[in-house]
Amino acid sequence: MRRLLIFLKYPTPGQVKTRLATEIGAEAAAAIARACTELTLERIEPLRRETVLCVDPPEALARTRKWLDAKWSLQPQRGETLGERLAQATQHAFTEGATQVVVIGTDSPWIAREDIDVAFDALRSHDVVIGPTEDGGYYLIGLSKLTPTLFEGIGWSSSSVFEESMSRVRTLGLRTQQLLLGYDLDYPDDVRRFVAEEATRGQVSSRVDTIATLMNHRRQPCPS
Repeated sequence: MRRLLIFLKYPTPGQVKTRLATEIGAEAAAAIARACTELTLERIEPLRRETVLCVDPPEALARTRKWLDAKWSLQPQRGETLGERLAQATQHAFTEGATQVVVIGTDSPWIAREDIDVAFDALRSHDVVIGPTEDGGYYLIGLSKLTPTLFEGIGWSSSSVFEESMSRVRTLGLRTQQLLLGYDLDYPDDVRRFVAEEATRGQVSSRVDTIATLMNHRRQPCPS
């Protein structure tokens, strides 16, 4: 059984997209985070029945359900660190009967259903599938068996997450498939790049238009 876990953070101004906020302000940055989440779900809608949204913080679960519609399955993220939360969520999925678990976030809204299918296909013959990002992290990780130690001792939010994870994979002797290099929408240039790439693909989602409009916003100076 396949299980897709989407890690998302409720888009509270000042608590999401803080790097973007330095240029466009906290409210606009949070609105972009909201649009990225909605666009991610729009694109993987065909996989909804095998998808669970993992919400942070846990107390935002009710607000997230109201925002995203009850048709999505939701569960709170549990754990102090990202590694603990990933271990707990993947363990829960395997306990519920999953045989292949793929995890993504909402900072890479270019991900399409086809990318998820490629990851699941790779798990038929590999223990781990991983999609690296240009900043040294990863936008996707998948497992074909429970491996909580894969998430232990990693320097999360650093540029060495991917390399540390691959080192752990080698230590554990896991069969691994690496996906194409991707990127997250963390900085203003990342967002502008995403909008430009979407424009070359023809029909553009209204949420991409929203992101483009928000990027034209400029943070107002504080009154003296």
